[in-house]
Amino acid sequence: MAVTFFDLGSLSGVKKLDEYLLTRSYISGYQASKDDIVVHAALSKPPSADFVNASRWYHHIEALLRISGVSGDGSGVTIEGFAPVVDETIATPPAADSKASAAAEDDDDDDVDLFGEETEEEKKAAEERAAAVKTSAKKKESGKSSVLLDVKPWDDETDMKKLEECVRSIQMEGLLWGASKLVPVGYGIKKLQIMMTIVDDLVSVDTLIEDQLTVEPMNEYIQSCDIAAFNKI
Repeated sequence: MAVTFFDLGSLSGVKKLDEYLLTRSYISGYQASKDDIVVHAALSKPPSADFVNASRWYHHIEALLRISGVSGDGSGVTIEGFAPVVDETIATPPAADSKASAAAEDDDDDDVDLFGEETEEEKKAAEERAAAVKTSAKKKESGKSSVLLDVKPWDDETDMKKLEECVRSIQMEGLLWGASKLVPVGYGIKKLQIMMTIVDDLVSVDTLIEDQLTVEPMNEYIQSCDIAAFNKI
């Protein structure tokens, strides 16, 4: 189903986007798609940190575009009040004089020592490039996931603010807490739904629930914790 966003250059437009992304990882579907690229391009600058959901989504899509790109087709998205960028025409440079070019090439050949020894600066630069390539490869290998948790209290008298504070107090490498909301479950009881982004190689959701969220002192507020949605990023 196609989605329409209005005037993403205004605070009200970004606020609507933020509300839309409260329970979604992407504009449509369960993976990044062309819809995300369209909305990303419609924003003139990254959303303010005040818009938690939109800011999280924006930086995630920007990282995907830098590292691996986005291949999903999407369901179709429309941006109202946004003028698309028009490709600039690049002028063809004038052709250089053939004789002058040939002479310049000859001069360059004379200056280059193909068999000269590598300088210390060149060796250092080569080592830095190799290290950067290894680091980039490691980052690509380490996948991420977006997880939605259902955290249930003991009863309707449980302090939900304290419950959420307990959940967010858990900090570890590879774990980033996101947006949250309270959802009624009946008899005056509400559960906490909270998003988190994890690095798969560093964080196990099952271990997080069993060893962190449902043990003392957390179990003073938390009765149970379940995975409501789990999506690979």
